Amino acid sequence: MQAIRELAASRPTAVNLFWALQRMERVFHDCHSLAEACERLAAEAVAIHEEDLAANLAMADHALAAMQPEQPLSVLTHCNTGALATGGYGTALGVIRRLHEEKLLHRVYADETRPWLQGSRLTAWELAQEGIPVTLNADGAAASILASEEVRWVVVGADRITANGDVANKIGTYSLAVLARHHQVKFMVVAPSSTVDMALASGKDIPIEEREGAELREFRGIPIAPEGVDVFNPVFDVTPANLIDVIVTEKGVVHNPDNAGMRELFG
Repeated sequence: MQAIRELAASRPTAVNLFWALQRMERVFHDCHSLAEACERLAAEAVAIHEEDLAANLAMADHALAAMQPEQPLSVLTHCNTGALATGGYGTALGVIRRLHEEKLLHRVYADETRPWLQGSRLTAWELAQEGIPVTLNADGAAASILASEEVRWVVVGADRITANGDVANKIGTYSLAVLARHHQVKFMVVAPSSTVDMALASGKDIPIEEREGAELREFRGIPIAPEGVDVFNPVFDVTPANLIDVIVTEKGVVHNPDNAGMRELFG
């Protein structure tokens, strides 16, 4: 059980990690030998993978029904939520894939997503590999892009969603939601139901992971800031529900999320 504790401690914000670990732990405790445990844990891992892929496809269907695009549109996304991060299709990036498959996508703007650069290293790579039209932009350019009136939706994933519809996602998501609201751009969160944590009343209750300052002071070991300068480096931020137009899961859609809407779908 030491391995489970170490894995759980590695990502305190992402609740679906705990969900998967608890599911594997239940299987392990039902086993009577190491050989049985290895076989059943492997089978459970495959089942989780297959369920995740099916959920990704269902979310894409729900999202397009919520968007109701009549002609190709442009979207902006943040961080990586594609095949590299999920069961093979994606959450937010799965929606973008589906728009492209239906010939309803004009262009994707992908935030670089500092400081880990998942948007440039992973999202832009995935989209380019599939020939999906993508433009990479610095995080700070998002306001100018939204002001251009080309983008109609910001589509992001989530690491935890609370009972009132607040959403924890990669750092920079909150500022995108504020920008989207100012520029009258719709804001959509796409995540599996395993991300929903109805035990937490609001985003104020979500533990936010912080990482070491070297990630901002250095780039590949090269100093880019004064040595020893104080650094604030949270991995996630919380977007209030009142800035979100739609939350999409495989179970369905919550428009203008609040406590009542979340309870109706998730109990």
